[in-house]
Amino acid sequence: MKSLILEPRGWAAVLAAIVVLGVGVPVLNLVVPAGSALHLSDFHVTLLGKILCYAIAALAMDLIWGYTGILSLGHGLFFALGGYAMGMYLMRQIGLDGQYHSAMPDFMVFLNWKTFPWSWALSDSFVAQMVLVLAVPGLLAFVFGFFAFRSRIKGVYFSIITQALTYAAMLLFFRNETGFGGNNGFTDFKRILGAPITTPGMRVALCVASALVLIAFFVLARAIVQSKYGRVLQAIRDAETRVMFTGYDPIAYKLSIWTLSAVMCGVAGALYVPQVGIINPSEMSPSASIEIAIWTAVGGRATLIGPILGACFVNFAKSWFTVAFPELWLFFLGALFIAVTLFLPDGLMGLVRRRRARRP
Repeated sequence: MKSLILEPRGWAAVLAAIVVLGVGVPVLNLVVPAGSALHLSDFHVTLLGKILCYAIAALAMDLIWGYTGILSLGHGLFFALGGYAMGMYLMRQIGLDGQYHSAMPDFMVFLNWKTFPWSWALSDSFVAQMVLVLAVPGLLAFVFGFFAFRSRIKGVYFSIITQALTYAAMLLFFRNETGFGGNNGFTDFKRILGAPITTPGMRVALCVASALVLIAFFVLARAIVQSKYGRVLQAIRDAETRVMFTGYDPIAYKLSIWTLSAVMCGVAGALYVPQVGIINPSEMSPSASIEIAIWTAVGGRATLIGPILGACFVNFAKSWFTVAFPELWLFFLGALFIAVTLFLPDGLMGLVRRRRARRP
């Protein structure tokens, strides 16, 4: 049976839902009185924007895991690198408003640094940092993937080394001498592009930007999987050896989609940081990367729609559980993953397909 994503009604409904929730609702929030039942608090606008960023990361995971058969347990690293690139720019915008009233970030003043490290050379330029949001995750993914794919590393071994890479980066960023804030990371942001970052209007703008980027990546991903390039990726997932025998080079295909997926995660991280107001090495923890894989599995791999739904479902549930029953959240997450593995191997989208198949 065809995937729901290939049917015009399916992907059109997803785009409409993203537009309504990610654009319409936040914008309407600016004109609805604060006392109205239709008015969202700043917390819920930020929560919606954050989950849209998670959906971008899950969509990136689906391209490599669902359609190419490459399970990455290190995509949290690319997400965090994009976030750090954005965070460096935001830290420079604090300026003299910081605790120490210095042009340098407070943690550098506290460590008695006199000059910026070389890695901060372009941090005062928004355009330059946005280039780094794309370039740093993309370059790291390209170099890592080049050696891994040429060495024929695949399956569980590839998953393990991606997690090892993420863990090594987390330990590196924890060190104060690297110049990335150590354990505390970056926080207490004041402005972005000269505008206050905590105003309701800016929160709405960031949420809408996250929704628009998600829509753009969704359309791009759909175009990819429906193209000849996408069919080759799926053939690599199902029978890589046969693809080689037919004259295609799997390495080039895997490396290109792997790099694109990393760039998508970097963009998601850059949108995430100004909304949550902090970035630290915990975003690189192995558990963060595992959660991205869980969102994709819960929603349904190789559907594009599924990972978006999975990210929304799991994170809205997390938001509710961590408030109502904080001690039960991890048990719920584990039980959910086990239940999906045993009873819904195709995720929520598989359940939708089966219900559609019963219709006359």
